[in-house]
Amino acid sequence: MSVLKNPFFWFPCILFWANQYLEKIQGLFLPLLHSYLDDLLAIPVVLGITLQAFRWMHQDPTQLVFTKKQIIIGLVYFGLLFEGFLPAWSSVYVRDPLDLVCYAIGAIYFWFFINNKGIGNPIKK
Repeated sequence: MSVLKNPFFWFPCILFWANQYLEKIQGLFLPLLHSYLDDLLAIPVVLGITLQAFRWMHQDPTQLVFTKKQIIIGLVYFGLLFEGFLPAWSSVYVRDPLDLVCYAIGAIYFWFFINNKGIGNPIKK
């Protein structure tokens, strides 16, 4: 199944866009959502887009899924970049250990709901 046809992919995308609209256009900042929603949604959105791009390039796109190792590498990359390197280089970024928890929850969501061959037929992992 195409990632773009998976409602479990679109749910975090729409939530992310709605949150950005509320913050950037409406100027509405809900404290917990402002602090953690983007971090919670980042991994499913980014890995979902990446998985779809890989499926477009793969010979048998219905069979292509990310391994646990690949998802963990993406999780570590996000953690190092956004909670390690960027806060050290710029005062715009702030280290927050709870962001790492949000990234991990997002990775688990991606693993179970987006990273499969079909909505009704999750792969055996």
